Amino acid sequence: MRKRLIAFLLILAAGLLLPPSRAEGEGPVTIHAASAVVMSGTGDVIFDFKGDTRRLIASTTKLMTALVTLEHASPEETVPIPPACAAVEGSSMYLKAGAVYTVRELLEGLLLASGNDAALALACHVAGSAEDFAALMNEKAQALGMTGSHFANPHGLDDPAHYGTARDLAVLMAACLENDTLASLLAERSAVVGEQTYINHNKLLSLCPGCLGGKTGYTEAAGRCLVSCCEREGTRLICVTLGDPDDWADHQELYNWAFARYSTRRVSESLSFSVPVLGGQAERIRVGAEEAAFFLPRSAEVTLVAHLPRFVFAPVQEGEAAGRAEVFCNGEKIGEMALFYAETVEEAA
Repeated sequence: MRKRLIAFLLILAAGLLLPPSRAEGEGPVTIHAASAVVMSGTGDVIFDFKGDTRRLIASTTKLMTALVTLEHASPEETVPIPPACAAVEGSSMYLKAGAVYTVRELLEGLLLASGNDAALALACHVAGSAEDFAALMNEKAQALGMTGSHFANPHGLDDPAHYGTARDLAVLMAACLENDTLASLLAERSAVVGEQTYINHNKLLSLCPGCLGGKTGYTEAAGRCLVSCCEREGTRLICVTLGDPDDWADHQELYNWAFARYSTRRVSESLSFSVPVLGGQAERIRVGAEEAAFFLPRSAEVTLVAHLPRFVFAPVQEGEAAGRAEVFCNGEKIGEMALFYAETVEEAA
């Protein structure tokens, strides 16, 4: 079986991308956030308004809490709840001291109900204390390249040493979606744990076509914070707004703007190359390409230039290397694809 390589590239050449936006009427779209970012699923920022400004991030913190938890604990592990974890200020999944929950149940309360009690219970289960768990969170942030973020607790309650950036949270969301368990939890509309039913606070799951999930957050000091992901027609985008009083509408506006202007193009699907065959049972042999997709402006013109032999001697086996194809966008090279023979041609009898 041929190995398939999926390569997503964003073209940063001048003129291909629109300039960064400003809030309240300047730039390509109007938003109300203190900072915002829209990022492709592969890490290329196509909208940036103060995306590197450090701000309080409230319960969007719990994305990191969930990710670190799943890297250190199985969803089916059981967690006894100590009294200290059943009395945490702010939003709660209403844990009962002395009760036993699975890690998955606590994650559902963490992500759907934004339970601060669940965050503390998971932190203590994984690391023994909130402080030691925060150290794991910061190690993970460093590994992901989240240079503008620092974590002081697992729940996101205000702390001068607890902050992040819109860009960093987009990177974090991308990492969360790579974890299948976490991705499925973020997409849940509701969950039943014991006698409690939790409804996902993320209204975009029903408001925004293609929404795959995300995380809300709010404190009086941080304002409304929202991280989300949306996929339409094979193109995945991540949106983050911090300090945004109209975040539901702004995320939909940003997604509509971005999807209207960018798409993922699978250029390998349009190949029609072939090579003459000498001494074979067929006169020509079809050529295929490794699967390749490029995240590009919809207006961009994409062309392919193949580098293939003038002819090939039979026999030729399907899957053998044939050459390479250069991919150009608006006349500028953006990548290459390996070419292979797409069929077998035996020697002539």
